[in-house]
Amino acid sequence: MIKVGEYNVLKVLRQVDFGLYLDDGKEGILLPKRFVPAGLKEGDDIKVFVYHDGEDRLIATTQTPKGILGDIVKLNTISVTPQGAFLDWGLMKDLFVPKSQQLQKMIPNGSYLVKIVLDEQTGRIAATEKIDSFLSNDELTVKELDEVTLTVYRKTDIGYVVIINHHHTGVLHSNEIYRNITSGDVFEGFIKKIYPIENKIDVVAGKHGYKRVEGETEKILRLLKENNGFLPFNDKSNPDEIYETFQMSKKTFKMTIGNLYKQRLVAFEDNGIKIIA
Repeated sequence: MIKVGEYNVLKVLRQVDFGLYLDDGKEGILLPKRFVPAGLKEGDDIKVFVYHDGEDRLIATTQTPKGILGDIVKLNTISVTPQGAFLDWGLMKDLFVPKSQQLQKMIPNGSYLVKIVLDEQTGRIAATEKIDSFLSNDELTVKELDEVTLTVYRKTDIGYVVIINHHHTGVLHSNEIYRNITSGDVFEGFIKKIYPIENKIDVVAGKHGYKRVEGETEKILRLLKENNGFLPFNDKSNPDEIYETFQMSKKTFKMTIGNLYKQRLVAFEDNGIKIIA
């Protein structure tokens, strides 16, 4: 069965002047010639994204959309009509947001956080700003220390509400934020704590524990090599200056250089760290 708004692996049925038809169990779905990879032939399998074209026909593409069915993404408006707005999602055909699915009137060149959905009336892929009804912590699909994808939703007095894996909500507390973030930003994080009451979740950006260190080690070694083997930072350096240079918290920085020291890759000096040749 063809999954509209998602990636499908389909077999090439036949070639025509304007592209290839892919097997959908019926007459075939067109992959336009401009998107056909060189050397693709009848009988080959290819991974494509399937959606409806302007004439309500299913069409395939090798373009990569900015989101697929079920994703929550921040997209820019291309145009606005009395019926709704059209968003740029990286494909030839723009993504439609009906006026009834807008929280406020969308404007040209605006940027909006939306969920990509299947319109029940038309069967086409569309988008909605009314995200809350799709988010729930009633039945969790995550547990503590799980690595997850976080989407910044809105600011609060204690930090930011974030969307976890497009399904749940959690809180990223202000004391865990080490860079400027805004609604729609997407980054990796992990589940710090799940509270029994209402399944409330606290999250942290980045990887957990020494996994986070392993991800930052190469960065510090690279910066050392780019600066003649020396960086004027140590465990007494200002946290803001550390973040400005390394884009990591002071805690992560200390863990990382400590790990490098144990591996005898760096040495500590009074005014910084030095790479060991």
